[in-house]
Amino acid sequence: MKGFGVIKKGTVGWLEKPDPICGPSDAIARPIALAPCTSDVHSAYEMEGPHLINRILGHESIGELIEVGSEVRDFQIGDRVVIPCTTPSWSYPSIQDGMHQHEAGLVSGINFSSYEDGTLCDRIKIRSADMNLAMLPANLNPETAVMITDMMTTGFHGAELAEVKFGDSVCVMGIGPVGLMAVAGSALSGAGQLLAVGTRPDCVTLAKEYGATDIISYKEGSIYDQVMDATDGNGVDAVIVAGGDLETFYTAFGICKNGGHVANINVFTEITSFNIPIEHSGGGWMGHKTFRGGLCPGGRRRMERLISIVQAGRVDPGRMITHRFHGMDSIPEAFQLMVEKPRDLIKPVVILD
Repeated sequence: MKGFGVIKKGTVGWLEKPDPICGPSDAIARPIALAPCTSDVHSAYEMEGPHLINRILGHESIGELIEVGSEVRDFQIGDRVVIPCTTPSWSYPSIQDGMHQHEAGLVSGINFSSYEDGTLCDRIKIRSADMNLAMLPANLNPETAVMITDMMTTGFHGAELAEVKFGDSVCVMGIGPVGLMAVAGSALSGAGQLLAVGTRPDCVTLAKEYGATDIISYKEGSIYDQVMDATDGNGVDAVIVAGGDLETFYTAFGICKNGGHVANINVFTEITSFNIPIEHSGGGWMGHKTFRGGLCPGGRRRMERLISIVQAGRVDPGRMITHRFHGMDSIPEAFQLMVEKPRDLIKPVVILD
């Protein structure tokens, strides 16, 4: 098979590898829509390890099945399917504790482009097909559906981790595609005042469409001061960190009310520790503030639930697509956009006709 991935740290390109073998519970798909991700950039240029050498990248994909294992019950060749980025094997007892993302160890549920080859290729292997795949509805176009596989499930997980409730005040820090979906997820969870931190005009416009009531720009002064001004000095019940740097992370604790929640869905790389100043901790950690971070949920039921939200017209994640490409040969160009992050970029998608 042919795929685009990491040749060695800092070097990406096309790889030729043996075709994947379809096990009894597995399925093989040809891609019909793909999306490169910032996490792919992290894997290529910032992270390192033997598992990332000669590794095909990618974990956002919609496919058409070309092979299914003998034990697969619910899918057949020719089915068009949504492939979540998190695809556990579902065979470990620890899943019964509620953490399928970490079934065999930390983030072991997201095998694409880490423990196994990813989806930026012409043959995608999906383990535990009956548990991980969801059928692509005929009235849902593949390019919109590919936004569900990671961006939507991750952003919505931010609202879940922050325990957003009806009437809560919420601040989403960073309004790239994941942050935009955190805004949408918070709005659907019942947020009242919903602040979004960001400056890119297209992202600001879309954040408002998804439910943001206030836009905070770091170019206009301290984020902390602006949030406090907007909330009459009270801060917010929930903060979702979806971008930024360590200072952003520290600010999140400062703007969070006592008894509130800070949720991190941002990927921090090339740092070794968090040193949170006491002034941001809430009375020297006496303010009952909680912090959570986590890998997005995956699996079939998660995808089916998110698909139902899109079909009902509650959220249109396809609005985030700003750049469209066609054909396998355009994958490097789409990936490079995620490296360069031009100002008009929110999310690129590659459509395979």
